[in-house]
Amino acid sequence: MGHDKLRKFAENETFSCILQPDTRALLACGYENLLDHPVKGHWSDFFAALGFKGDASSPLVLELGCGKGEYTVALGEKYPDKRFIGVDIKGARLWKGAKYATLNSVCNVAFLRSRIEFITAFFAPAEVSEIWLTFSDPQLSKENSRLTSPLFLERYRTFLAPSGIVHLKTDSRFLYEYTKAVCEANSLRIVTSSLDLYSGEYSGIKPAPEVCEVQTFYEDIFRSQGYKINYLAFCLDHEGPLVRPSHFDAQYWRSVEGPRQLFGRDTAETRRQKIHAESLREGGHPEK
Repeated sequence: MGHDKLRKFAENETFSCILQPDTRALLACGYENLLDHPVKGHWSDFFAALGFKGDASSPLVLELGCGKGEYTVALGEKYPDKRFIGVDIKGARLWKGAKYATLNSVCNVAFLRSRIEFITAFFAPAEVSEIWLTFSDPQLSKENSRLTSPLFLERYRTFLAPSGIVHLKTDSRFLYEYTKAVCEANSLRIVTSSLDLYSGEYSGIKPAPEVCEVQTFYEDIFRSQGYKINYLAFCLDHEGPLVRPSHFDAQYWRSVEGPRQLFGRDTAETRRQKIHAESLREGGHPEK
């Protein structure tokens, strides 16, 4: 492990805005019987300790797979009356967002270092108002690993408020179409959908301002290279088990994902690595 990672891990221990639970404690009774973390149902206490002045009724918003946390932080700065939690398993990534939030006293932003598979251990029923999935890995060959699969949506449903919304922003047409198919198969209400978010063309309710005004580093790069940003907002308003979409043509949409150009002739699998390298060459830090 590199010295820089070790430095970041050590510094993470000093940030009060990061919760780094002991996974062994959660798994004491096995993967199928996760134990609840003490913070479950008590996030208002956690944020109060950070200096947040709002009350327990202030909306709690999650970004799952938040990477370096730039989207979580930007939302927190834009909406100081709401509470935001970025979730990711990579401590070296979370370090950047946590350090910024600490140095700039952004007291309505926190980070949870955990696998998203364990997310139900941390949030009580109806405790969360919104969920953001920003440029998640489309997992072209692993349906149960997609963050919009019925398996994950079942988890979110245990803690998302009845009127809560799941937001998906993605450059992957495959993931967009898959998620839309999941919604249709389960009669989930689609609030807004767009194949080209920044064209202003959408179906349903007009997207909230932050959908376009707040962007990730990758999102800005993808847009500059001509890629369309897909957006889908939906509710988990369905009783009974969620089912997989039987009519989704995965093979076709994988082909649509196809080879794509970003820097030179990159495939979808290598384009993020190229962006990473480009950022480093310019003297910056690689972003999510």
